Amino acid sequence: MLLSILVLLGLFFLLVMLGVPIAVSIALASVSTLMLTMPFDPAVTTMAQRLAGGLDSFTLLAIPFFVISGYLMGRGGIAKRLIEAAKAIVGTLPGGLALVNTLSCMLFGSISGSAVAATSAIGTFMIPTMEKEGYDKNFSTAVTVTGSILGLLIPPSNVLIVYAVAAGSVSIAALFMAGYLPGILAGLALMVVAAGYAKRENYPRAARLPMRVAAKKLFEAGPSILMILIVVGGIIAGIFTATEASAIAVIYSLALSLFYREIKLKDLPDIFLKSIETTAMVLLLIGVSTGMAWVLAYENIPQAISDALLMISDNPIIILLLINIILLVVGAFLDITPAILIFTPIFLPVAVELGMSPLHFGIMLVLNLSIGLCTPPVGSVLFVGCAVAGTTIQRLIKPLVMLYAALIVALLLVTYVPFLSEGLPRAFGLIQ
Repeated sequence: MLLSILVLLGLFFLLVMLGVPIAVSIALASVSTLMLTMPFDPAVTTMAQRLAGGLDSFTLLAIPFFVISGYLMGRGGIAKRLIEAAKAIVGTLPGGLALVNTLSCMLFGSISGSAVAATSAIGTFMIPTMEKEGYDKNFSTAVTVTGSILGLLIPPSNVLIVYAVAAGSVSIAALFMAGYLPGILAGLALMVVAAGYAKRENYPRAARLPMRVAAKKLFEAGPSILMILIVVGGIIAGIFTATEASAIAVIYSLALSLFYREIKLKDLPDIFLKSIETTAMVLLLIGVSTGMAWVLAYENIPQAISDALLMISDNPIIILLLINIILLVVGAFLDITPAILIFTPIFLPVAVELGMSPLHFGIMLVLNLSIGLCTPPVGSVLFVGCAVAGTTIQRLIKPLVMLYAALIVALLLVTYVPFLSEGLPRAFGLIQ
């Protein structure tokens, strides 16, 4: 048992540190572990079968559609309308532009389903704008990076679909509804810290907009925000499934982008090609990670880790704190999709044994691993933010630490207050 754990996890992390692509690292580590108990040919055949079986899911069809929708939103003029709407809502508060930045990233991230897209689309406009108004560029970049990851909690979200597949028995509609309060809580935590920092540094406030102008900006952003209501509302009401909702999101975002005249028909082949590239990478990760999950179960590794954790303490507070610490470290080195697929079968049984629902655990897991996207040394959103702003990770550390602390506080609240994750799904009758 110990040898299987060492080979599977040890070889995986060794290959990742050597720069081997994550999907290849997962496959090689899984096959190597199987070879401890079976010959090479059956091990490779089993892995191939599990890879194909892991992709044989109607639910996963939602991912390519949401990816296409996200690219269309990113190119379709949605970002600037959301920014103007955010200005109308919070622009006059202390640190107004920082709050606008966070709120815009949350809105765009939730609509596009991509933290990287939110960082790129919002950061390209907001970081130079904030710098022009006297804000420190590194602070502005840190606000963009941390705000963008919250869109992964606020539906529609691809990573919540990935967790639903990995967990096997969690309703996507319930997960979507469960993400709202934790996502908003984390966003408010970031806004409070950003506003305090801005007030201390005496950054300027924006001028108050006339009521008519503010209403106009909100009205112009309304069609973009309406997509969330259509997609999530339709799923919760049982009008369509998550997969069908993803197709509707593509049609809606394409129609909206053409209506705004930000996208022309000649732009579509390039958008579809990029969507195919992204989808291929995500689905390959899902396939090989499903194979690794089967290897974990075959070798009885989750049970062994569960027993080891419960030997340390039987106090749920301590165990959940340990799981969070482990996931925060893992998230700093792994992208969120493979991390969800690898660690859900390891830690979900532990959480369930402690009395935590799979729904609650999923929201905690996604928020935790989302923080890793803006954590050195491998945070993909962090690198995109640095590239957009033309700065370095070292310069971001100081403003990032206080925002990171706000996210950790939100994570602890989500971990130990089940109502934040379960309150809305229960109110809508999605869970008992």
